[in-house]
Amino acid sequence: MRTTRRQFLSLAGGVTVIPIVTLRPVEATPAMLNSAIRNVVGEAPIRSGRIKLDIPPLVENGNTVPMTVSIASPMTATEYVKSIHVFNEKNPQPNIGNFYLTPASGRAQVSTRIRLADTQKVVAIARLSDDTFWQAAVDVVVTLAACTEEMN
Repeated sequence: MRTTRRQFLSLAGGVTVIPIVTLRPVEATPAMLNSAIRNVVGEAPIRSGRIKLDIPPLVENGNTVPMTVSIASPMTATEYVKSIHVFNEKNPQPNIGNFYLTPASGRAQVSTRIRLADTQKVVAIARLSDDTFWQAAVDVVVTLAACTEEMN
């Protein structure tokens, strides 16, 4: 027996749909930044040096911020950079990007453009083939914020 559209709508009108909403903060917090970093490195110590985070310290528009991360590494089969992870302090998502490298990559360097919601700290962490982690951090002043749309 076929159901007419009118019958379907009357049946469907009696069904209550409860949407599932996940609430996330509009901006990340320093605790969320630390948690995101620990998700990548675990309990391993993070050292400073060997990594260079090239990002402008003053940005007029946070919608497109150029960034380059480079690590001093010979990129040989025994000594190379396994991955580069970039984090920020105040965007809705603290993990900006993860880049995975091999000795065949040639250079331990990545360049991209990112969005920054506000004046904040940007952190780059590199994991080397000996499973050590190295970091660099830069404070970036943003005059026109990005990432201001509401998240659904």
